[in-house]
Amino acid sequence: MASLDWKLLHSAYIYKSDWLTARKDRCLTPAGKIVDPYYVLEYPGWVNALAIAEDGKVIMVRQYRHGYGQTIIEIPGGAMDPADASAEAAMRRELLEETGYAFDQLVPLGDICPNPASSNNVTYMFLATGGKKVQEQKLDQNEEIEVVIISMDELKQLLKANQIRQALHVSCIYYALQHLGG
Repeated sequence: MASLDWKLLHSAYIYKSDWLTARKDRCLTPAGKIVDPYYVLEYPGWVNALAIAEDGKVIMVRQYRHGYGQTIIEIPGGAMDPADASAEAAMRRELLEETGYAFDQLVPLGDICPNPASSNNVTYMFLATGGKKVQEQKLDQNEEIEVVIISMDELKQLLKANQIRQALHVSCIYYALQHLGG
């Protein structure tokens, strides 16, 4: 099978910040076409988890999402920091910060590409079990997050009713439910 990979001829950064880096690439396709410009957004890796407390309840979060312009219900997650030793370490940190819960076990569920057409990062998905409340939330300056505790049946109903809007979170939930056998 012939490769469909493009050859990168030139790349230049047009914007760099902690939250977003954008670059403009010039590429050559296997068919000999020049693609110029092709814009790529660079992000750090992201993590998310279906979080289950020791009593079997699901720990969700509600927060306003400005890009979408609405407050939505999600699973805990966020961006990996340079100081995080691994995706699991980042996930444990995010769980503590956003929910105040620590978890006995984090099961890796794989990783997915948020938008491989224009973004370079991956999202690492986990199933977190055995959650215990050990501290209050420690939110970033721009975060206002409400912890919402629901049953597994309520989670499944939210999925069925298309009430979980974050596609990466829906993917993680389905992988976690598959792992749990339900």
